[in-house]
Amino acid sequence: MLFWLKVAHIASVAIWFTGLFLLLRLFAARRRGERDARADFFNPAANRLFFRIATPAGVLAIALGMSLIPWVEPGAWLLAKLGLVAMVVLVHLWAGAQLHALGKGERRRSTVLPALLGWTPLLLLLAIAALTGAKPRGVGGLPPPGAQVVDDSAHSSNARSADEAASSRSR
Repeated sequence: MLFWLKVAHIASVAIWFTGLFLLLRLFAARRRGERDARADFFNPAANRLFFRIATPAGVLAIALGMSLIPWVEPGAWLLAKLGLVAMVVLVHLWAGAQLHALGKGERRRSTVLPALLGWTPLLLLLAIAALTGAKPRGVGGLPPPGAQVVDDSAHSSNARSADEAASSRSR
């Protein structure tokens, strides 16, 4: 059962990211005035990609990923991966907001943000895959979640002398 959950999760992630890649490519083509920017092609293709492919696959990927959490080894990698998934969701929501604005006839002429977001899904996918494959327990000098933190004050000479004084009084 766990194997098939992982397979379904990976498949839905692949479909979700493919939809995001293609949708952002359509936005770039529209910005540059290419052939794919024609309204008779762009509108149905972008709507199908966002509403019928990317969004259901994203919801399914997140739901399957959440169902897999109890079976994975906890660590800093999981927290970092969840943070990266949150960034993917923000990119997805931005694409939906762009599509909604275009559907209302609004023209957004920002060139910097769409150009940066065009490569974002690829970078996020690579980072998520690297974290999932490596599964580092800690990040930098941070301990892994749930690790016992040693209190240095309990091991100092002052704490020892106070403990010795308290034990000698009780005798």
